[in-house]
Amino acid sequence: MKIRIIQFSSHIFFVFAFLALPYIFAPTGFPTLGELKTNAHERTNLLSYFLMLAFFYANYYFLIPRFYFGKKYIKYSGIVLGFFFLVILLIHQLDRKPAHPRPFTDPRPRAMRFEKPPGAFENSQTMFLFLVGLVVSFALRINDRLKRSEQEKLHTELSYLKAQINPHFLFNTLNSIYSLAIEKSDRTADAVVMLSSLMRYVIRDASESLVPLNKEVEYIQNYVSLQKFRLDDTVSIDFQVNGSVSGQKIAPLILISFIENAFKYGVNPEQKSLIEISISLENEMLDLHVANKKVRFSSQEADSSGGIGLGNTRTRLNMLYPAKHQLTIQDSNDKFTVDLKLNLA
Repeated sequence: MKIRIIQFSSHIFFVFAFLALPYIFAPTGFPTLGELKTNAHERTNLLSYFLMLAFFYANYYFLIPRFYFGKKYIKYSGIVLGFFFLVILLIHQLDRKPAHPRPFTDPRPRAMRFEKPPGAFENSQTMFLFLVGLVVSFALRINDRLKRSEQEKLHTELSYLKAQINPHFLFNTLNSIYSLAIEKSDRTADAVVMLSSLMRYVIRDASESLVPLNKEVEYIQNYVSLQKFRLDDTVSIDFQVNGSVSGQKIAPLILISFIENAFKYGVNPEQKSLIEISISLENEMLDLHVANKKVRFSSQEADSSGGIGLGNTRTRLNMLYPAKHQLTIQDSNDKFTVDLKLNLA
């Protein structure tokens, strides 16, 4: 609703600014409007501007979308030419009406009096305004179409990235539950309940472009709890959430890949592992810190750089928060650290 009001207001401003242009640059300024009854040039001039506005909006909202974008080029050209000749005809028809001559007592010098210019001048001015309306309406409509195409492309790419990420999460989580089942752990049932909560979020909530931040954090908490079930005492997890996460929204599944990456490459059942996760929110700035001790050093894992999930998250950050995020990754011989600053405004 607010956007529509802004658009309507901008159109009103544009119309008044366009109609005021000839009087802003006129030698006598806006008082020239008082000569409409006696000055044929002022009548045709004002009529030309009104007709060009009518053509601009007709071309922008109707002719270009229906005929030009519909590839009906011949019909479009015929309608545009017909409109142009109709404008010329209306202007000349108005000029046939006799103007009231100025009284001989007009105190202004002759140089300050605006007589009706030749028809060729009026036609050239009308053609200029017509071409301006044609070019501007084309430029704005094509620009709108390009923006819409970019938005559709962005939506398609994000849907594809989500489709890649979701099976990645499911695969890793099922592996966790499988480990519990192999051990015949009594906590397997609890883990299945947590998995159902995870999948409910992924299937139902993560389909939206933005989700409440508290739901994203809850999803992360369930994921961490599930990992605790599987790993037991083999890993020490320091997980903290600071600040109120209510009332903010975030792109879904934008944080989890960094956390998942820490469990993927920072856990080894044969040695003590440490994973640090902190999510802080102050005003509208979110800080995510994830650190893990590197316990696997095979070349294949080192070259993967976090797998599909982490790579897609980087792409999504660049697409959704192009100027609102700062991602810092430190990869040393024994530690992998991720620091993400995200402006949610």
